[in-house]
Amino acid sequence: MLVVGGGPAGSATATLLAKAGWKVVMLEKSRHPRFHIGESLLPANMPILERLGVLDRVREIGVLKRGADFPADGGRYNVFHFDRALRGGADYAFQVKREEFDQVLFEHARGAGVDAREATRVTRVEFGDDGRPARVLATGPDGAHSLRPRMLIDATGRDTLLGSQLKLKRRNRRHQSAAVFSHFSGVARRPGGDAGNITIYRHAHGWMWFIPLRDDVMSIGAVCSPEHLKQRGGDSDAFLMRTIQSVPEAAERMIGSERIAPVHATGNYAYECTRMHGPGWLLVGDAYAFVDPMFSSGVYLAMHGAEQAARAVDAALREPAREAALFDAMQAQFDAGIDEFKWFIYRFTSPVMKHLFANPRDVLGVEKAVVSMLAGDVFDARPVVWRLRVFRAIYALTALGMWRDALRGWLSRRRQARAGFDAETLQESQ
Repeated sequence: MLVVGGGPAGSATATLLAKAGWKVVMLEKSRHPRFHIGESLLPANMPILERLGVLDRVREIGVLKRGADFPADGGRYNVFHFDRALRGGADYAFQVKREEFDQVLFEHARGAGVDAREATRVTRVEFGDDGRPARVLATGPDGAHSLRPRMLIDATGRDTLLGSQLKLKRRNRRHQSAAVFSHFSGVARRPGGDAGNITIYRHAHGWMWFIPLRDDVMSIGAVCSPEHLKQRGGDSDAFLMRTIQSVPEAAERMIGSERIAPVHATGNYAYECTRMHGPGWLLVGDAYAFVDPMFSSGVYLAMHGAEQAARAVDAALREPAREAALFDAMQAQFDAGIDEFKWFIYRFTSPVMKHLFANPRDVLGVEKAVVSMLAGDVFDARPVVWRLRVFRAIYALTALGMWRDALRGWLSRRRQARAGFDAETLQESQ
């Protein structure tokens, strides 16, 4: 069994398969710890971490997160506390430094019996006449390797090893965004029990995140339309600061702060592959699809997919005739859940959604269902999903009442979806 990629999706899949009794090799191109964005976990992550056996270790490196807040008019902000979720479950999550979190998961996989190798890059996958992976070529510190796995799980994240080689990766035609982000110290946090919450701000060209981390670190990023980010003129640092300063409350929280990390800029945020699997191979996590990280869904989707992948692969190896059916069912379930996030993400910066999030009302449990979505409860969750359909109806009725603003927002989203920003840069200057 070969897992390529040592991030959350790869480490979780490898660990679960090793616990199921399979011999697993996991290859990671970098060495841990390595920088990665996406520090905010969801409550739905907590049971997965507990089943993996790493929840206590993550608790040690994390900042407690009780909810998410969205600024409203007049300097106010509304907190969507996870304890208001419709179906209960974990009412908390953690904010984590991803280099620490990913290393914890990787080392835990090794402790579970996985042959976990770092600094080993897969260069090519060769397929046999039956369409199954026949040979995987890789290079590492000790030279070249040739592996012949019974099953190949691609967990390479945005590298999308198989998605790129098989030309499956497609830009999301309905939503495009780009981001610039860094870490700061000395940024003001919310008071009391909300100190660890993520804050989502809107700005004129997108949205921003403020994620509190350990040791007085705040992860701050501005997600923008691609055409707006192209205007940064090569100075990502100044662009990020201008965007923060454009939101008065965000600017106030930055007084006395200092940037303590390089500024990153990245584009082509939203993409998906045309299929999740083929004979003898499976895509997991960001290797299959990546959505705008507005609701911190990335790590949860990766780890939920990892659990489903491990279950499907284990069953397929025991009953090979069921492989295609098992993988089809996994893809259908995953697509249905991720679509719930996508619907909100596509519309979040619209005037209609701004109004609804600033004035929440729990009609028929709709607000609780939205909190459940924010907590990650979207898979096999009929009580949540039908209420989210009610929210869509409320959205449509509200749009009719403010149709001019709604139309302008829709036209803007259509224009940005056709734009693109594919560069990934790292600005070292302070």
